[in-house]
Amino acid sequence: QVQLVESGGGLVQAGGSLRLSCTASGSDFSISAMGWYRQAPGKLRELVATITTGSSTNYADSVKGRFSISRDNVKNSVYLQMNSLKPEDTAVYYCNAVAVTRRGHVFDYWGEGTLVTVSS
Repeated sequence: QVQLVESGGGLVQAGGSLRLSCTASGSDFSISAMGWYRQAPGKLRELVATITTGSSTNYADSVKGRFSISRDNVKNSVYLQMNSLKPEDTAVYYCNAVAVTRRGHVFDYWGEGTLVTVSS
């Protein structure tokens, strides 16, 4: 079992910055890809950014050039630096991790989410 704990959400004015953090804990696993997704009120959950163990990244078009994802493989942590925030970035942000057990089983885990609110 893997637990994901997120932090860093909050209220910020448009144009401001926030940094989200997520750490995976548990035993008998290795973390593969990690990422951030978000869900705005009344909308489906959408990809924000993902990063592989080799630090290859992928971003949604809407956040390219403003958000930056990074990770610390030793700490099993992933970070999302969000700059030039816009009101449309307001959402609950969820951390995601793909974990592989020693037996080779692959599981997809989600954090409980952290709310980011951007005021205009």
